[in-house]
Amino acid sequence: MILRDFLLALRQIGDPAFRRVLVRAVLLTLAIFGPFVFGFSAFVQWIVPENVTLPFIGQVTFLDNLASGLGLVVLLFLSSFVMVPVASVFIGFFLDEVADAVEARHYPHLGAPRRIPLWESVVDSLRFVLVVIVVNLLALVIYLASSLLAPVIFWLVNGWLLGREYFQLVAMRRLDRRQADAMRRRHVVGIWIAGILMAIPLSVPLLGLFVPILGVATFTHQFHRLAGERPARTRAQ
Repeated sequence: MILRDFLLALRQIGDPAFRRVLVRAVLLTLAIFGPFVFGFSAFVQWIVPENVTLPFIGQVTFLDNLASGLGLVVLLFLSSFVMVPVASVFIGFFLDEVADAVEARHYPHLGAPRRIPLWESVVDSLRFVLVVIVVNLLALVIYLASSLLAPVIFWLVNGWLLGREYFQLVAMRRLDRRQADAMRRRHVVGIWIAGILMAIPLSVPLLGLFVPILGVATFTHQFHRLAGERPARTRAQ
């Protein structure tokens, strides 16, 4: 069932609303990471000399470029850990647009959803970002101690966090906060699994840009499925 939710979301990836959100997500990501990457590269080139004379080798003239390139590779790797809170920020801005597109195509019989004020969504997202950062900092010791199991633990921890947040915000478009909490607790395992499937690609650089969009769409399908709704095409069959 969870796979069906994801496949329905994936089939809609060419939707104009999804493309608009993706473009804005890319621009927002560049605005966040671009200056940092540029500054980091400039800093590495500043502290590493252009020319170094090594015994038996002679003068090496490309050391600064090599250090800058290796630094960017490390930075790209570390960005996979940053994408989880970044994806959490995205949801506050793009949730309604993506969920509206999903419901317009697959659940057109439903009435208009509750509109959560933008400021409230952003505040909830920022609050969740702080929770993600604190939890991952606390789990950092486990990541370092578990070596090969670190990615699995990362996916489990952040899958639970992401599933909880995304499902909650999607559910609150149709339910009040108390009802959304109760529904999330009833289906915590399935929501956690969906969150893990979202956390795994978030750890892949660049691929993580698509995850917030597909995540909102997937959790929208999951919410309606758990609420007893079926996509329009499924009902027609």
